[in-house]
Amino acid sequence: MLRAIENPQNRFSALTREWDGPVPLARLQVYEQTAGRILSRNDSPDLPFRYSLNPYRGCTHACAYCYARPDHEFLGWGAGTDFDSRIVVKTNAAARLRAAFNSKSWQGELVMFSGDTDCYQPLEGSYGLTRACLEVCLEYRNPVGIITKSALVRRDIDLLVALCQVTSCHVMVSIPFLKAAWARALEPGAPAPRLRLDSLRRLSEAGVPCGVMLAPLIPGLNDRELPGVLEAAAEAGASTASMVLLRLPGAVQQVFEQRLRQALPLRAERIMRRLRETRGGAVDDRRFGKRFAGSGTYYKLLEDMFTLSCRRWGLGGAPELPSGRSSFRRPGPRQLTLFEED
Repeated sequence: MLRAIENPQNRFSALTREWDGPVPLARLQVYEQTAGRILSRNDSPDLPFRYSLNPYRGCTHACAYCYARPDHEFLGWGAGTDFDSRIVVKTNAAARLRAAFNSKSWQGELVMFSGDTDCYQPLEGSYGLTRACLEVCLEYRNPVGIITKSALVRRDIDLLVALCQVTSCHVMVSIPFLKAAWARALEPGAPAPRLRLDSLRRLSEAGVPCGVMLAPLIPGLNDRELPGVLEAAAEAGASTASMVLLRLPGAVQQVFEQRLRQALPLRAERIMRRLRETRGGAVDDRRFGKRFAGSGTYYKLLEDMFTLSCRRWGLGGAPELPSGRSSFRRPGPRQLTLFEED
């Protein structure tokens, strides 16, 4: 989808740029990078994992609310359409992951795919970096977690089944909306909700543990869809569920508000007001331990609705993430294939 270029002011630049003439359209630009390392370490108590893997920077899913948008500003680009259309591809991702696993300091902790941008965004269909990294995880029997919106995860069901046989593997499919029009408005490049539910169904039928992430929960918009999302996900085979409140750090607020007011002008004020109700009058809380949850009476009502709906449809909480020390091992010199029996 081509859109006019719209980027908030880069916080690291003193220059302000304006177009001298008609605003051009944003076209996809791909930048290949040789990464020095591929695993990112997280020390925030908001996230239940320490290591994440992101083969791509930027994401053509173009979700207006994506909290990773400000990362593009470190590259000298914008957090708006630059994030959606300027994608950095870490072509040596699998080699760097193998090097990390061969390090004596690596103890086999879980690796979360897509800590920032979706590891199954459309370019993965051409580059296959996520699949190559999963093959490395299988070779070393390293535990894997995946968060994705993409139906492309179905391509790798064979690998995910193989991982489940030797270590821990769990896939969370992000489904904030059932209403396709809302999904198109705020996540224009992501697969339709029905395709994500189909991904859950196929993963479940193959025996791969999977769950649904209602992320983000947008007060005043998809809170009314919360029970329906959980019911549909449970019927598709999800066994776990989690909920993450919308957060708008830095330039994300400007991107989100602008697209919200363009796409859903009659709902925009109510949504922003409700969001502030759950954030103590602000739209974001940057304190560690507070970033993905809210407070106040309205947020408590949403939490209770989520809990009751999960109970009704037999959905457990977010999966416990193992350390992986019991399954991880470095392959010996005699190993010939990834699927060789011991």
